[in-house]
Amino acid sequence: MWALLVLIGAASVSAHLQDLAFDRQKVFRVIPQNDKQVETLNFLASIMEVDFWQPDSVTLVKPKMQVDFRVEAEKSFDVEGLLKESGIEYQVLIDNLQAALDAQFDSKVRTSGHSYEKYNNWDTIVAWTADIAAQNPDLVSRSVIGETYEGRPIYLLKLGKSGSNKKAIFLDCGFHAREWISPAFCQWFVKEAVENYGKDTAVTTLLDKLDFYVLPVVNIDGYVYTWTNDRMWRKTRSKNAGSICIGTDPNRNLDAGWCTIGASKSPCSATYCGSAPESEKETKALADFIRGHLSTIKAYLTIHSYSQLLLFPYSYTYDLPKNYQELNSIAKAASKELASLYNTKYTYGPGAETIYPAAGGSDDWAYDQGIKYSFTFELRDTGRYGFLLPESQIKPTCEETLLAVKYIANYVLEHLY
Repeated sequence: MWALLVLIGAASVSAHLQDLAFDRQKVFRVIPQNDKQVETLNFLASIMEVDFWQPDSVTLVKPKMQVDFRVEAEKSFDVEGLLKESGIEYQVLIDNLQAALDAQFDSKVRTSGHSYEKYNNWDTIVAWTADIAAQNPDLVSRSVIGETYEGRPIYLLKLGKSGSNKKAIFLDCGFHAREWISPAFCQWFVKEAVENYGKDTAVTTLLDKLDFYVLPVVNIDGYVYTWTNDRMWRKTRSKNAGSICIGTDPNRNLDAGWCTIGASKSPCSATYCGSAPESEKETKALADFIRGHLSTIKAYLTIHSYSQLLLFPYSYTYDLPKNYQELNSIAKAASKELASLYNTKYTYGPGAETIYPAAGGSDDWAYDQGIKYSFTFELRDTGRYGFLLPESQIKPTCEETLLAVKYIANYVLEHLY
């Protein structure tokens, strides 16, 4: 009995430590006006640990760019002093990260199991993938396409009525561990498909004529870690030879201009490109699956957060894709569809010029494999909550995003190649 009490005490202490980890941490937003102010931010990042939210790394910061970053509680006073001294205007987006973290869980849905309007941990998502396939055997099947660094199965759902010579759309979520709204969307997408098949003609037509491969979480180990240890974790959890720093950025790990621009060769960086393209078991599994189904996969959609963007290739170069006009008009129309519900404004365009250059991303890689409809969504919001979007926003975020995804899917169906 005593041993059990000690165990329970230890568990609650570790939960409490996780609770207090972000107490009084701040998230700042600055817009450096010139190169000198950009240098100041570089200096800041060199003397203390700064977690860049937007863009992903200090190396990508340019004058007139909106920059969001998180700093430790005890450093925030020094940071404010340095910003003031340098004449950099700033605002505090989040005054106490822990309070924002607690406020995420504001869903009115009360359930111990899976809910589409709550953030679900990995075990709950796994059980859900099994249930949804078992309950809808003629519409959903589940397979394993590999395993993670820590040995977890990578589950893939296939949605669609069985038929011959069907083309497919590949949809993935959860590349970056802390972007919780992303896996929530993949689950929502599956729910909408099974609930509306046979009722909604548009959904029924899509599932009759196309297959959808849905990868609910790409970076599973990282996602688990955000629930157990560090809510702000981004990368995978693989060990790096010769470094104490853990993990690779999976969205810098694909063979698309790998490690040339907007990615880091340092294992300690949030944008570490890995030791080689597809060095991560997770990206390798995804790439192997897509390579094996290139004759059928006609569109690739990857869901990230935050900043309300709809991006298409390229990110590793400022060159425009061959079908730039077509991709741009699809992105424009899909963004308009998305805004029609709650008036959420999205910016769209090629990755490198719309936000910043970044090599090794999955959308560029898929496009270069010959998948000519390749898009990256950056979901809500624009920084008020950042990666800590409250659960009360899951439903509206997913509803509006679904409109854009359905628009793209219908377009692809009408323009099969």
